[in-house]
Amino acid sequence: MTGSSATFGAQMRDGAAAAVEAINASGLLPDHAKVVLSVVDDACDPRQAVAVANKLATERVLLVVGHFCSASSIPASHVYAEAGIVQVSPGSSSSRLTERGLETIFRICGRDDQQGIVAADYIHAKHTNENIAVLDDKSTAGKGIADVVEAQLHRLGREVSRQSYIAGEKDFRALVSRMKKDRVRVAYIGGYHTEIGLFVRQASEANANFVVMANDPLMSSEFWAITGSAGNDTLFTFMADPAGDANAAGVAATLKASGLSVEGYTLYAYAAVQAWAEAVNRSGSFDAARVASALRSRPIDTVIGQVRFDKKGDNTASRFLVYRWRDGHAERVKEY
Repeated sequence: MTGSSATFGAQMRDGAAAAVEAINASGLLPDHAKVVLSVVDDACDPRQAVAVANKLATERVLLVVGHFCSASSIPASHVYAEAGIVQVSPGSSSSRLTERGLETIFRICGRDDQQGIVAADYIHAKHTNENIAVLDDKSTAGKGIADVVEAQLHRLGREVSRQSYIAGEKDFRALVSRMKKDRVRVAYIGGYHTEIGLFVRQASEANANFVVMANDPLMSSEFWAITGSAGNDTLFTFMADPAGDANAAGVAATLKASGLSVEGYTLYAYAAVQAWAEAVNRSGSFDAARVASALRSRPIDTVIGQVRFDKKGDNTASRFLVYRWRDGHAERVKEY
């Protein structure tokens, strides 16, 4: 709820709270049990995430909807797995999260090795014979997806220059100047919306004619608040936006009536709670192993559509699309 990604924590909190209210009203759970929501904060800090995870394990919670940052989810997931707690992350896309054989660990979003390939393929198809730079913020998620994009571009026969900056950086003028000197035309950035927004704004101020593409944290109105019109035509990848889907219409209307946003990860957090509740209902148990087995057993209908978890805990129904910012709104790039 704090730190540079606080906006995504708020989205997840709002989505989870709405789902808990709906499930409690429905009487879906065995013996009409009620869910109590507890909100905790890791500030996207791995050490704080482990402390939070240990606290939740001591409290014997049944479900963790989170974490957002992969750098937090990965170490915390070991605690949850050992404690017999189901974790369903709405936003941790690092491929490493589900590659360790942890039975009770799931994600409802997609993986970076999917997202990065979509981005690289788009750049290759739309920007032939143009100089490409791949940047990252040295974070688990940012570097991870930048590595995927770079590797895929190499497989496609493209040359790439690689740059890094430190998460929290505010002054990108020297980096922009260096990239202009190198005649970079396309800049892919793996990181978070605050720094990417500052990069885009400062590149515009320097009259750098970069095509900027980034990863899923750009699905936040805070990006546009930083860039203003300089953010026009900034590209990014995100999952299919369920807000306008028939499955989500009622939930979206309820959230909006309460003054809450449905952007970003709100409905993905709602779906995470839905999926867990349906698995509890199917298994007739709150036991983590039985719930995990039920989550994998067959598809589950949720507010974001049908969810299908594989052996690793990945949602195989998730796919990434290309979006662009235009006049304060994120819109689907329909030609791709």
